[in-house]
Amino acid sequence: MRDATLSVHHPAVSHDGYAALSVPTHRASTIVFDDAAAYASRGKRDLDGYSYGLHGTPTQRVLEAQLTALEGGARTVLMPSGQASIAVIFLTVLNPGDHVLIPDTAYPPVTNFCRDFLAPRGIDWTVYPPGIGARIAAMIRPETRLIWTESPGSTTMEVEDIPAIAAIARDRGILTGIDNTWATPLLFKPLAHGIDFSMQALTKYPGGHSDLLMGSVTVGDLDLRRRLRDTMRMLGLGVAPDAVALVLRGIETMAVRLAHVGRVATDLAQELHDRGAGEVLFPALPTSPGHDLWARDFAGSSGLFSVVLPAGAEARLEAALDGLKVFAIGASWGGTRSLMAPMSVAQARRHDHPRNGRTILRVNVGLEDPQDLRTDLAAFFDALG
Repeated sequence: MRDATLSVHHPAVSHDGYAALSVPTHRASTIVFDDAAAYASRGKRDLDGYSYGLHGTPTQRVLEAQLTALEGGARTVLMPSGQASIAVIFLTVLNPGDHVLIPDTAYPPVTNFCRDFLAPRGIDWTVYPPGIGARIAAMIRPETRLIWTESPGSTTMEVEDIPAIAAIARDRGILTGIDNTWATPLLFKPLAHGIDFSMQALTKYPGGHSDLLMGSVTVGDLDLRRRLRDTMRMLGLGVAPDAVALVLRGIETMAVRLAHVGRVATDLAQELHDRGAGEVLFPALPTSPGHDLWARDFAGSSGLFSVVLPAGAEARLEAALDGLKVFAIGASWGGTRSLMAPMSVAQARRHDHPRNGRTILRVNVGLEDPQDLRTDLAAFFDALG
């Protein structure tokens, strides 16, 4: 071979004796085949096989397998974000004329997706109140094909009776899904409680460092996995191996990080409750909505909680936020940095509750020294008056 050819043809080298703890990052668009017959039959390859980089490399397969093991499922697919994961589930399950039930406390873009994308295409949707449990049976229609859940709910942290909802759906032949980002499969395993689609935003705790976007969906039924893959391929969705490598690194410390932030968040939330800082919404606290269900179904708590600010606090909120020394002001959560974000849910909610009209402070506990966080919180709430 001449030099130009040698420059683009990589030589084979022995891997004998090489064993690393880290997962290699395989980057690829083109996948080559051993012979013409293998190329001609590439469409018949198993979904775990390789035919094009968009559909995954060995790097993606390792993360998929690791998440599947944590979830107790059959297979996992990776998506560009948590919201993309939810959208693909909905598009996989729902057709014109179908109906989906979503909780009032769902991640707000889910409601937007139903209203602005599904509804114009003939797919109906209904919002059910938080904590509905078995009473969801009364909201099911003949055309209902999916019940979506989120527990705890976004911002207001209500815990759903997932086993009750899943049992009713299963009896009626309706599929169920959950946004399990708050708990991750380390604290709650949806498939073991009867859920069909267990989704989480890997952006949060699995990635763990606020530097990537990704989502996952794990199923216990291989046919559901095939249907998800078909939808992803039609939409051209895939994830970058380099981002997958970051999740693989982050997930190694996820158990330690979750245990720490859960413990610190519980202490801080209890102290804020005792202080009378406002209504503290955190399932680990006995005073929080859904605590009994959380104690029954969850193995622990993560580091995200909310505080309903008292009337009149809004006038001093901007100055109090500007005075923060340790907490950063920002959306998202699950990384190493502690965050605060003032939230307003009134326009997004369909079912009335007195707290919906108040400003709700979402607090993400990171990995800073707990005493520094405690000092910053005390100064913040002193500034609110």
